[in-house]
Amino acid sequence: MTDTSTREAILLLGPTGSGKTPLGERIEERGLWGRRCVHFDFGANLRRVVTRDRPDEMISRGDVDFLKEVLRSGALLENEHFPIAERLLRSFLVERDPQARRVVVLNGLPRHVGQAEAIDSIVSVRAVICLDCSPETVLRRIAADVGGDRSGRPDDRPEFILGKLRIFSERTAPLVEHYRGRGARIERLEVAAGMTAADAWQLLQQRTCR
Repeated sequence: MTDTSTREAILLLGPTGSGKTPLGERIEERGLWGRRCVHFDFGANLRRVVTRDRPDEMISRGDVDFLKEVLRSGALLENEHFPIAERLLRSFLVERDPQARRVVVLNGLPRHVGQAEAIDSIVSVRAVICLDCSPETVLRRIAADVGGDRSGRPDDRPEFILGKLRIFSERTAPLVEHYRGRGARIERLEVAAGMTAADAWQLLQQRTCR
């Protein structure tokens, strides 16, 4: 298996509905700051595994059942379950970019400091893009499906959304300061209700590469 330990990464951070997945896809398509990129959407990979509902050499039956519960409840993968996330990420990198030529855009992983420390063995996060989005704006964006990526999401019920926002504030938002303390580039975007991935990408691209 290709060694991924020195891969450079950009981390997309933002609450559910802030537009991480459409932006990640846009960055993969167009690149960012002069670099070619590949987008790893952890949530989409989890949903794919659960929808397939078939164990393989990477994911056991117990893993599949556990991930179903994670998606149903909106819970985070804690440190003891990180090997599942690691297997998914390593498999993705080998399949999508075996020559390690592109920067990895991480979306949905890591989601707390424990995962951030564990992921150091796979990638090095050099920049964090934080999509700042108020709860009211999140609800408006999800209702309008601004990014076009919310169809068929059973976790978009209002009670789930509010729970996810609370978890993001308590567990995920502190990653900004975690990576700032490690010297990563921090870029923040204020997300409006109608902001598209193209809008967000353009704003980021206009910022001086450093």
